[in-house]
Amino acid sequence: MRNAIATAITLAALSFPLAAQASSECGNAPKDQWMSEEALKLKATELGYDVRSVKVEDGCYEAYAMDKDGKKVEAYFNPVTGEVVKTKIKG
Repeated sequence: MRNAIATAITLAALSFPLAAQASSECGNAPKDQWMSEEALKLKATELGYDVRSVKVEDGCYEAYAMDKDGKKVEAYFNPVTGEVVKTKIKG
C-alpha cells in the first residue's frame, strides 16, 4: 500500500513540470483574450501550413497540418499571439 502511494506521489510530481512547461509556452491568458480558431488558421496558413484541424491542448492551440514540404506536423501556437511555440513532425 505504501509503495502504491509513493509511486502515485512520484508520478504526480514528475508530471507537474510538463504541465507547467506547456502553460509557460502558451501563457495562461483567459479564453476571451484568445484569437479565434479562424484567425489562428489564417495565421498558420500565412506561415506555410495547410491546416487540417485545430484543437486546444495544454493551453495552446494545436494544429494538425501539412508543412510547406508536405510533411504531417503538429504545430502548437500561443493562443493570444499566434506565435509557434513547438512543432512535431509526424512521419
